[in-house]
This record gives sequence, structure tokens and C-alpha cells, in this order.
Amino acid sequence: MDAAEVADQIRESADERHREALREHEIKAEDHEAKERFRNRAALTIAILAAILAVCELGGDDAKNRMVNSNIRASDGWALYQAKNVRQTEYRLAADGLKRELTSAALTDAQRAAATADLKSYEKTIARYEDEPGKDGKKQMQAQARRLEEARDRAGERNESFDFAQMLLQLAVVLGSVSILALSRPLLWAAGLLGCGGLALVVNGYLLLVPLTP
Repeated sequence: MDAAEVADQIRESADERHREALREHEIKAEDHEAKERFRNRAALTIAILAAILAVCELGGDDAKNRMVNSNIRASDGWALYQAKNVRQTEYRLAADGLKRELTSAALTDAQRAAATADLKSYEKTIARYEDEPGKDGKKQMQAQARRLEEARDRAGERNESFDFAQMLLQLAVVLGSVSILALSRPLLWAAGLLGCGGLALVVNGYLLLVPLTP
């Protein structure tokens, strides 16, 4: 083997090493780009999940406030209803006493007229306590208290949906963050699926399409 052949072999070997180095560099560059794309997608997913979580927390706070306020107003309404019922009962007892008194033959005409007038006044007051359209009769107060209880129950159902949504979204954010560190696509897919479930519950919390409790 002469010097020229040796030189050719050296050049070929050097070229081969150079080509291998280029291939390794290209593979590393592609791998780096793939990792960067994955990290960017995961970061975008986490950002979307965080935004949905913020909307969920806002809706949950609103539902809790509505539930508490409706419950307080319903309790106040029933308390007023009971107070009015007590007053109405007092007038009924007084009216019953007057009716018994009117059966007595010992009454003078003036006393009987006065007792009859008082009885009519008591009966009118009893009827007003029972039903006073446009104001606060027992019938109106009872209906209003029941509406407030229904509003409280609806707010409670909405709040429950938001609570479940918040749990799923928080788990999704955690899994998404771990997927960036581990460069794990399955974890990112799991985060996405949990996020979709959380989003569905957030929508249900606002619209109450499906009550979660019977």
C-alpha cells in the first residue's frame, strides 16, 4: 500500500467521522426541538387549565355567596312568618273569646254592639295576616321563603359542581407541571383529560344542566 492509498483511507475515515458527527448533531438538534415543542405545548395547556380554574373559582365563590344569602333571607322570612302566625293566633283566641261572650244573654245592646265591632275587626286582621296581596301576608311570606329555599338549593348544586371541577382542574395542573419535568406525553394527556372533565363541570356549574345530587 503506497502513501497515496494511505492518505485516501485517512481522508475517508475523517470524512466518515465528520458525517457521523453531523448526524449526531442533527439528531440532538431534532431531539432538542421536539423537547422544546413538547414543553411549549405543555406550558400552553397549563395556562389554559389555570384560566379555566380561575373562572371555576369565580363561579364557586358566587354560588357560595348566593347559597348563604338565600339561606339567611329564607331563615329571616320563616322567622317573620312564625312571628306573624303567633300574632294571628292571638287574634284568633281573642275572636273566639268574643264569640263566646256574644252568646251571653247578660250583655247590653251597647256591649253587644261593641263586642260585634271588635269581632269584625279581629276577623279582618286575621284575614289580613293570612293573605295580603302585594304586602307581607303569611301566604306571600311563605311563597317567598320557599322561593329562597329553592334558590339556595340551586346555588348549592352549582357550588358542588364547581367544587368537583376545581379538584379535577387542580390535579390537571399538577400533572401538566410534572409532565414538563418528566417530558411525559401520557401525563400531559392525562392532564388534558382531567381538564376536559373539569371544564364540563364548570359549564354545568354555570348552567346546571345535570344536577350532581338526586
